[in-house]
Amino acid sequence: MDIDGLEFWKMSGSGNDFIIIDNRKGIIGENEKRLLVERLCRRRMSVGADGLIFVERSEILDFSWRFFNSDGGEVEMCGNGSRCVARFAYLNGIASNKMTFETLAGPISAEVYGKRVKVLMPRPKGLRLGMELRVNDRKITGDFINTGVPHFVVEVDQLDEYPVYERGKAVRYHPSFEPDGTNVDLFHLDEGKNIVYLRTYERGVEDETLACGTGAIAVALICNIRRGLNSPISVRTRSGEDLKIHFLKEGDEFRKVWLEGDTTLVYIGRLNNEAIL
Repeated sequence: MDIDGLEFWKMSGSGNDFIIIDNRKGIIGENEKRLLVERLCRRRMSVGADGLIFVERSEILDFSWRFFNSDGGEVEMCGNGSRCVARFAYLNGIASNKMTFETLAGPISAEVYGKRVKVLMPRPKGLRLGMELRVNDRKITGDFINTGVPHFVVEVDQLDEYPVYERGKAVRYHPSFEPDGTNVDLFHLDEGKNIVYLRTYERGVEDETLACGTGAIAVALICNIRRGLNSPISVRTRSGEDLKIHFLKEGDEFRKVWLEGDTTLVYIGRLNNEAIL
């Protein structure tokens, strides 16, 4: 695979970082994508990122995307990645500041206002409240919801001290979530400030990440159900940045779920073949 001189953008959405490549001309073939993702996302050895996004042509919408986690696995949706790719598309003249693009989770609409980006997410599904899991001789109780990708949400008292990696990894591979596994979100609600603090073990990255957009949505919706919080709900990510979740609720159903937050263009670069050795 020859990638010498190929342009890429490095962007961050509230601490989630991504490599974005314009692949509308099909420079990267289908059989090359997974290997390229695995190689470029290596931290300290290559560019390093939580995931890689290929911007592709679409016959019906502004563009299409293919999103891969750093392990090379393709997934349906990534909230912060979708915010970053929307700003990328706007800055590159691929779409106007209001756009709709194709994903495996369905069409996603986005609005770009400078660094601030809002995306209309897929309707949540698969809600299961009060799940009890036995993990390493410990009982963990939480709630499950799919906000584009699956999330298991647990409220904890001591969020800073919680062993996110160890328990998150165990829950991620729990038989209840086979075969695809789940993301794991731990949160604490500061009722005085009306802010939800979030930590996430992310499937595909296989570690805690500084932010997770779909996880922020999952936690916000569970806080609406469990704690009565109303839209919009502010979620403080591990990076220290806030994501704002807007939604409408009709009976037990959520709809028009928007994820809003800042994005950062870190740098624009060109790859060398040594990056994938």
